Amino acid sequence: MREGEPSNAADGRPGFPIREAHAHLYQLGRSRGMIELSACSSAGELLDTFASARARPHGQPMPAILAHGARPEGWEPPHWPTLKEFDRVTGDTPALAWCFDYHALLANSAMLARAKIDDNTTDTPGGIIGRDAAGSPTGLVFEDAAMRVWQAVPEPSTQQRHRDVLEGQRQLSRFAEVHDLKSQAWLGPVLAEVLRTNLSGEQVQARFVLFPLLEDFDEVHAGRGEWECDQIRLGGAKIFVDGTLNSRTAWMLEPFADGRPDHPCGTPMMTPREIEEAVRWCDAVGLPMAAHAIGDGAVRAVLDAIEKVRPKTPGFRIEHAEVIDEVDVPRFAELGVIASVQPCHLLSDIEALRTALPHRLDRVLPLRDLIEAGCVPGESLVFGSDVPIVRAEPEDSILAATTRRRTEMPEHEAIAPEQALTQKEAWEAFRAAGG
Repeated sequence: MREGEPSNAADGRPGFPIREAHAHLYQLGRSRGMIELSACSSAGELLDTFASARARPHGQPMPAILAHGARPEGWEPPHWPTLKEFDRVTGDTPALAWCFDYHALLANSAMLARAKIDDNTTDTPGGIIGRDAAGSPTGLVFEDAAMRVWQAVPEPSTQQRHRDVLEGQRQLSRFAEVHDLKSQAWLGPVLAEVLRTNLSGEQVQARFVLFPLLEDFDEVHAGRGEWECDQIRLGGAKIFVDGTLNSRTAWMLEPFADGRPDHPCGTPMMTPREIEEAVRWCDAVGLPMAAHAIGDGAVRAVLDAIEKVRPKTPGFRIEHAEVIDEVDVPRFAELGVIASVQPCHLLSDIEALRTALPHRLDRVLPLRDLIEAGCVPGESLVFGSDVPIVRAEPEDSILAATTRRRTEMPEHEAIAPEQALTQKEAWEAFRAAGG
């Protein structure tokens, strides 16, 4: 049995090679060297974790304390620490804690200063700086503002970058095919070098398909001849149309039950005109576009743009599509748009969904509707994990797609159980191309 091919045993898994259709290879490798916060169940536990990390002996000062995996929606109470509390345990060392969805983070004062965020810093159209009643930053930043903070973190060395890519590849060795969404401009040549030198000594048979951001695409496209090979190819370009449910920045058709007064329906990251221009640009290049669109408003905006342009290039995709309005479901098959979804997100988003969208739970991951409308599992309905947002375990998505709830939850707590798939249908959505 070749690498990336699950067994055919009584555990219900198929005997064909499987695909991870939405991963972040480098960030997965880099996250392995960060503090893991997924086990924290409260703001207090997060603070204790940082205090312990800072207390460890070091031969030299830490350039920054980096952590990821926080899920405050599942905490009791569901609130981040205050900036004052975070500063108390981190001191003068720049520190940040990513929300598990990588669309929001908590930064201490030292990190905010490094990112040049203070009382006078204004929000950008695609970023939100959390503020207290006096207008001062709370340490919480969202979307583009979070990326501004992250970009203030010192970049790893070239050698560390290679090690991180290698580690990401190792973590995904179960898959015969891996799609990297939001590929760094340098990822193609680094990944090719990692596979060529094969420092791990392990045979790598997986295929990698890269989707860099649209703004990086010209650079990546121009240099593709230096790194494309049988195992690595350029798949298309990626855009971000909205944010996430946990951050209340997903673009919704109706207001969140607990949304921000200034952003009641989330935060569109692109205008309809910009989305349409991106579709036209990708079609002109001859490669498809992958659009991050979580809310039903974002999903509709992408479908509208594709319907208007009618690209001749096959393979245009919508990533996540966690909430889809009923009238938009048949448009995926009608327009030839791939629904690239991650059912496993349901398991981590249950609290956020119930709090923010109690009136739209019936439209969460309408997988049954998509299949009945013509989407074919493994072809126009594909599954992935979004790792390192959550772990890259297909069984998590199988559980979510077939039961619509966590293992310990009773059946009546399932989210939209009428949208459940069979085990066979769910596994087919993981089938690698040609498998």
